[in-house]
Amino acid sequence: AEFTEQAYLNYAMYVIMDRALPNIADGLKPVQRRIVYAMSELGLKASAKPKKSARTVGDVLGKYHPHGDSACYEAMVLMAQPFSYRYPLITGQGNWGSPDDPKSFAAMRYTEAKMSAYANTLLAELGQGTVDWQDNFDGSLQEPVTLPARLPN
Repeated sequence: AEFTEQAYLNYAMYVIMDRALPNIADGLKPVQRRIVYAMSELGLKASAKPKKSARTVGDVLGKYHPHGDSACYEAMVLMAQPFSYRYPLITGQGNWGSPDDPKSFAAMRYTEAKMSAYANTLLAELGQGTVDWQDNFDGSLQEPVTLPARLPN
């Protein structure tokens, strides 16, 4: 019983510290950071043509965040809603919900997205050695621990 209690406490602290709360360095949760980074790797900068959201979600899940696709897409939707974020990190095309019903967004196969100009600024110094990097979940790729974030987020 004591082992189980300690194991649960350790897991709960991990979830709270590493997944549920944003990192103070860049203001992002891991899934949000991975979405922005994956979009930059896909070439979805603010000046680019948007791509299907399913493509972004697939890259995030396959390369950096092996969790549920609906949770990943919902995080992406929040980042695109101007009524949810002061400065949205994603510019979306299609139905991304409304202030009256934020959960009324279309399925990821119907929406398209690219990074906002604000998100571009969060990544501007990424290749200059300003942040630490870590292995992804299977050790096949590297991902930033935090984003350089030239602006408060």
